[in-house]
Amino acid sequence: MNQERRTVVFVDDSASVREAVGCVLQQNGFVVLKAGDGQESLKYFEGLPVDLLITDLHMPHMNGIELIQTVRSSSQYKHLPILVLTTESQFEQKMEAKRAGATGWLVKPFTPEKLMAIIRRVIH
Repeated sequence: MNQERRTVVFVDDSASVREAVGCVLQQNGFVVLKAGDGQESLKYFEGLPVDLLITDLHMPHMNGIELIQTVRSSSQYKHLPILVLTTESQFEQKMEAKRAGATGWLVKPFTPEKLMAIIRRVIH
C-alpha cells in the first residue's frame, strides 16, 4: 500500500479539527498536508501530486469557495476531488460550493467512518 499512498490537502482554520481529521486520514494510509486557510494551502498546488482536497468554508485570508475556484482554475487540478467539511448545512451554501467545483459536502461533527466512506466514494 505504501507505493499507492495518496496525498490529501486538508485546510481548516481550527487546529484541533486539523489534528483530528489528519489523524483519521493518516491512520487510513494517507499522506496529509495541512493548512490553516486557503492562502496557506496554495503552496501545495504548485505542481505537487494531490489526490484530494478537503476544505472548510469559513476561514480567514481565503475562504473555501475562493480556494476551490483557485484550485479549479489550474488545468492540473481541474478534476481533483474536492470535499467541503463545514458546520454549514444550508442548501444555498452547498450550491455555491458545487458551482465553484466542490465534489462533495460533509457536515461537522462527523464520524471517522462517515469521513472515510465519503472519501472512498470520491477517490478512485
